[in-house]
Amino acid sequence: MTWLESSVMARRGVAAGKPGRTHELTMAKQGKYHYVYGPYADPVLHIQPGDLVVAETHDAFEGKLTSEQDKPSEKLNMPFGNPQNGPIHVAGAVKGDVIAVQIHDIAPRGPQPVGTTVLMHGFGGLVATSNTAMLHDPLPEMVKKMTVDRTGIQFNDKIRLPYEPFLGTLGVSPEIEAVSSVQPDYWGGNMDLPDMAPGAIAYFPVHHEGGYVYLGDCHATQGDGELAGAAVEMPATVTIQIDLIKNWSIRWPRLENEEFIMAIGSTRPMEDAARIAYCELIDWLVKDYGFDKLEAYLLLTQAGRVRLGNMVDPKYTLGASIKKSIIG
Repeated sequence: MTWLESSVMARRGVAAGKPGRTHELTMAKQGKYHYVYGPYADPVLHIQPGDLVVAETHDAFEGKLTSEQDKPSEKLNMPFGNPQNGPIHVAGAVKGDVIAVQIHDIAPRGPQPVGTTVLMHGFGGLVATSNTAMLHDPLPEMVKKMTVDRTGIQFNDKIRLPYEPFLGTLGVSPEIEAVSSVQPDYWGGNMDLPDMAPGAIAYFPVHHEGGYVYLGDCHATQGDGELAGAAVEMPATVTIQIDLIKNWSIRWPRLENEEFIMAIGSTRPMEDAARIAYCELIDWLVKDYGFDKLEAYLLLTQAGRVRLGNMVDPKYTLGASIKKSIIG
């Protein structure tokens, strides 16, 4: 049995992880991209559990930064960042269910150089922000463009980075809130976790009828923490498969791949995000793997791993994981 056959999606999904129809979500079909996660936009697609969606996503700047001479303060209208495809309505999804999103592929899209990273005023992990007020002047603005393809990323004349694509922003609608696509929380959103990559399955608690899946903000690569606030941002063609899980209650996003299971927490301060993630991972081990709670606590103290998604967004994201080889 492969790990996909033993995944939560395959074992518990309505479609049992089997692919259904394929839907094209082109730029033209998407029309207006969204900067808010919420239940108030009309769905751009209605799909059945198991269906695949091939979506044309924008980069985090909606393509407005076209050269290294651009200034983000002149070209961008913040907080309008991370344009989202969606919402996608999943038939049969109701509050209390779980939506599973298997990430099949993320391919760079558009004319080169498609990769963009920036320094922006008031944004980043090592500069003054609205939450961390300082008296010093901001760093200079900067735009860096890079050629990106499946063979790698040309960072500069001497450095070539590996192509390690993932979805920076993925999730479902909150029940009542309409929240910026720059923010992560219990619905997912802008988690910036490099593990949201091809080969992974992400799980989200449903809060609104139909689930309303949103996606965007693809990264060609990113270091832990997204230190300056922008990864190698790129427009992409993303292929995902969406399933629906009944009778599996989770409070925060989860993820699994061939190697590990992960629970995800997003809040400030950072240590509370880690606490959320580890508490959710313990709950997963107790309910699905038969662990005693305190035994799971002791095991994660020795074998748990933490991934820092971002340390720049309104809330910080951390993923707590353990290898499948340890828990069987």
